[in-house]
Amino acid sequence: MKKHRTFTAIILVTVAAFVFTFAAGCASQTPAGKLDSQKQLKIGCSICFTGTAAEKGQPIGQGELDAWKYINDELGGVDGNKIEIVWYDTGYNAAIATTNVKKLMDDGCLFFTIVSSYDATASKEAANKAGFPALVIFSSPSLTNPPAHIYSQLPDYGDDWAAFTNYYLKNIWKGPGKPKMALEILSNSTGYGVRDAAKVAAADLGVDIVTIEEHKTTTLSETDALTRIKEKNPDILFIGSTPAPTSVILKNAYQLKLIPGMTVACGHAGFTKALIDLSGKQISNDVYGVFPTVNWGDNVPGMAKMDEYCKKLHPQYVGNNDYLCGWSASLINAEIIRQALKNSTLDVLTSGDSVAWKAGEEKGFRMVKGYDVEGLHGPVDFSDPVDRRGSKSVKIFQIQQGEMVPLTGWVDAPYIKYE
Repeated sequence: MKKHRTFTAIILVTVAAFVFTFAAGCASQTPAGKLDSQKQLKIGCSICFTGTAAEKGQPIGQGELDAWKYINDELGGVDGNKIEIVWYDTGYNAAIATTNVKKLMDDGCLFFTIVSSYDATASKEAANKAGFPALVIFSSPSLTNPPAHIYSQLPDYGDDWAAFTNYYLKNIWKGPGKPKMALEILSNSTGYGVRDAAKVAAADLGVDIVTIEEHKTTTLSETDALTRIKEKNPDILFIGSTPAPTSVILKNAYQLKLIPGMTVACGHAGFTKALIDLSGKQISNDVYGVFPTVNWGDNVPGMAKMDEYCKKLHPQYVGNNDYLCGWSASLINAEIIRQALKNSTLDVLTSGDSVAWKAGEEKGFRMVKGYDVEGLHGPVDFSDPVDRRGSKSVKIFQIQQGEMVPLTGWVDAPYIKYE
């Protein structure tokens, strides 16, 4: 990972992980009367920059940090307040992710953002027990059901499955009776979100789940699992995973002549530019996917500025919608802070304790209603007492000649009642 030279960094090295704390600006750059050095608003970020999900964590994390640079440097912070960002690498490791929560609380952060559902699953017990609110960028139903102090930026992996299944039944399925569906899922919250939704909703939607196979992030071959799947003769294979293992599944499915021919779809954790790069244009061609944002280059208000920063600071992620998700998360964080400043006081919000966290949640998160994330994804609303999802809309895509092509406009992801 490269040091971000456009931030002032203090480097703290630990045995398990490392952290860069980016200074938001010196007192002379802060509007008079707004903020002093003892009342610095801090937001935490827990990012899987390294580890087996780094192909997602890196673009998402850089998108987050680049957006904060834009907010602090160009917009002057939030309502004149520069925001200090404190972030830690999780290494996609549950123990480190859990430790990071305590660190971010000790650092005096108002709330924190988590990139992955896996890291969030490890973090949620400590966060919920302390009342330390968090925004999860890529979420699973178990993180927000039952509702507590964890909020999801986007529709979750269960929503992906339900949205695509509806699309498939209405637009692809031609046979009599119910289509047969196989699930190939990651053996953590990323895959279990798909499994849990299928268990709750498959019968009502009208699809038969004929088999569920699990794999790890480090898998090198899914030939055995796909051979078992092939014996079930499914009409559709739905993959709930991240890009690297998804690419292994696609390559093995191609070798077994499952594809082309069988319909294959992916949830948004694995459906990104990295998947095309890893599996190749030929093998990934015609694969469907669900993603909860617009596509890179779409004509929406927030695209130009994000594209400008990405090209300038991290050009390797241009066209990667994961970067877009991270950028959008910071815009949402800024709106949460804006609401908190409007409905509470700076003294309370910078106290760095449970009083601040409660105010950040009740006067910040819960006051965000219908926020337009500059058109980058669906509007964000955290005001519902039960539904902790911010955006509630997805789009259906298909890979065509190496490009993720949208097939639909926004598709609603209705709230699923989990037991």
